[in-house]
This record gives sequence, structure tokens and C-alpha cells, in this order.
Amino acid sequence: EVQLVESGGGLVQPGGSLRLSCAASGFPFDSYCMAWFRQTPGKEREGIITLRKVGISVYADAEKGRFTISRDVAKNTLYLQINSLKPDDTAMYYCARGRYGVCPDSIVDVGDWGRGTQVTVSS
Repeated sequence: EVQLVESGGGLVQPGGSLRLSCAASGFPFDSYCMAWFRQTPGKEREGIITLRKVGISVYADAEKGRFTISRDVAKNTLYLQINSLKPDDTAMYYCARGRYGVCPDSIVDVGDWGRGTQVTVSS
């Protein structure tokens, strides 16, 4: 069974940093494209950044230079580092696995979701 479990969210002040983690199990972690999405109430879930199998990341938005994606294959864990957090970054953050052979650049390409971890940016 595929499982994706996010952690690391919380309340952080503007300008701060967070590292989110996604523990993956039930599939060969290094054989799939992975991604991070986020969603706020009333809005569609949006892709932030995708990590290809060969380690090349693609930013969904040129303004998202504050986000870095990485994976530790030995730990079967995907990470999202977020710097210079803004109140607009407040959202539920989701880890996503692409369908086999597909990189999850958009919702339709996602094969599996985690349950999410809440990030709240506020002073």
C-alpha cells in the first residue's frame, strides 16, 4: 500500500523558514516523480514544485525561488524547504506521487496524495 505522510508544518512568523517532510512507503521511492502542492480554503490545489527521478526540479512558478525540493532515498523521504515565509504561504501542504511514468506537474498527473500538513504564517 502506498503511503505518504507529511510532517513539519506549524505556526511560523513572517520571514521565517520551515522544512516539511514526506515519509513515503509502499513503492520504489527513487523511481517516481514527486511533488509538493498546497491549498487554501475555497481555492484549487496548486502545484508548487516537482522533483524528477533524475533529481532535476521544476518550479511551477518563477516567483517561487523561496522553495527547494529534495529527497533522501535512503530515508524514503521527500522534503520541501520554504524560506522567507509570507502570510500568503498559509495553506495545507500536500506531498504527491506522480502516476507511473508521469511527473505530477498538475493535479491530473497525481497518482497518490498525502493527507497534508498545515502551515500558518502569522505574527
